[in-house]
Amino acid sequence: MKKILVANRGEIALRIMRSAREMGIATVAVFSEADRTMPFVQYADEAICIGPAPSSQSYLQIDKIIAAAKQSGADAIHPGYGFLSENARFAEAVTTAGITFIGPSAYAIEMMGSKLAAKQAAQKFGVPMVPGTETPLRSLEEAQEVVQKTGFPILIKASAGGGGKGMRVVNAAPELEEQIRLAKSEAMSAFGDDAVFIEKYVGAPRHIEIQILGDQHGNYVYLFERECSIQRRHQKLIEEAPSSCLTPDIRSAMGKCALDVARACNYYGAGTVEFLVDEHLQFYFLEMNTRLQVEHPVTELITGLDLVKEQIRVARGEKLAFSQEDLTINGHAIELRICAEDPASNFLPDTGTLETYVRPQGYGIRVDDGYEAGMDIPIYYDPMIAKLIAWGTDREEARERLLRAIAEYQVKGIQTTLPFGSWALQQPAFINGQFDTNFIGKYFTPQSLESPSPDAARAAALLAVQVWQEEQRKASQQPVNMTPGRWKTRR
Repeated sequence: MKKILVANRGEIALRIMRSAREMGIATVAVFSEADRTMPFVQYADEAICIGPAPSSQSYLQIDKIIAAAKQSGADAIHPGYGFLSENARFAEAVTTAGITFIGPSAYAIEMMGSKLAAKQAAQKFGVPMVPGTETPLRSLEEAQEVVQKTGFPILIKASAGGGGKGMRVVNAAPELEEQIRLAKSEAMSAFGDDAVFIEKYVGAPRHIEIQILGDQHGNYVYLFERECSIQRRHQKLIEEAPSSCLTPDIRSAMGKCALDVARACNYYGAGTVEFLVDEHLQFYFLEMNTRLQVEHPVTELITGLDLVKEQIRVARGEKLAFSQEDLTINGHAIELRICAEDPASNFLPDTGTLETYVRPQGYGIRVDDGYEAGMDIPIYYDPMIAKLIAWGTDREEARERLLRAIAEYQVKGIQTTLPFGSWALQQPAFINGQFDTNFIGKYFTPQSLESPSPDAARAAALLAVQVWQEEQRKASQQPVNMTPGRWKTRR
């Protein structure tokens, strides 16, 4: 493998290219017209424009990407995450073109891309499942029969879905028909497939995922877990490794189940098996992501492995160079996704120019980003502009280090999730590790981010001193009440 085309943009494109360069492999960037001046384009050894700004006309164009690979002489394609990374048709087209796809087989992507097919495959290995349907809903009557067994609340989910799309919580029977209709409509709009199914709604779950690696020779390992429970609109904001709630026995059991899921589809490469964990630490299979995860840096920091390099080695046909017994957890890592969003306005995306952009530095701090000062944040793509990760010898050191880095991160021109991150890391529920996916709904309001300005704080302090001095003055002027016969009169 001598040259890799990265079929992605932004921070993940840069991150992949850096690992490739360390391995002596040349890189090719493909970019839209909106991304012409982006750092990942400048960093690559070659760059090819593949279309206008909208991703539907550029980063999602399979034929254009393969044509760029052939034009540049790239012998492999890395899809990153998002865009075409979990598109079985893309993986198959790359392979058919005689180019190595740095990821799993099209078969594995297709099987795990269907939540129902993934559940059916995992069930054969005895992986725990949330009670619900095993096939797409065929009628309202079938849904009513299922609900009689599971009870309310339930969760309607799109079979082909992700990112919270096509997902509806139903709390009572009168809502059922309307919520099914809405979920099917949203699923069709988002994925071109309106198949939905029902699961029992776990009201206060933790979202914990297991990172796995497999080679093409049948060897598998799991790289421990990531805690991903702090989310808004079913999308993660803060991730950490390891989780604060798992025992070694539960970690081992989840890891073995994750490897069973991988074996169920003959998986190879890097992948993630996601679980829901209830308040009793019972865990249930949720889905498998057949790609590199946004939050993979926290796993890298506690294991010392470069997951992109491992993906490349597996794609080259190499065996894993380590076994499960070789892996240990070293310290703790926490990641904050820095998104161009306004937390005070329900995390609405924000656009504008990065008038100021200064990264934090120091021991144990990692920043994966794809922008520089003076650049515009486009409206066409995901609003994440960077990932800020802190490592510490333990969870508390990682938390304190991340707080320090957030305070040092300078971003002006757009609203970001930095203030939210600072607030969240200081909440007792987070500090104690006692939180679930309802964290934001339970604790966060826009007013949480309001803090007095330095001038206001100084004025308040001066006023407090003034009031105290006035009280002392009044007290000194009051006559002393003496009891006759026991005390001398004060002159």
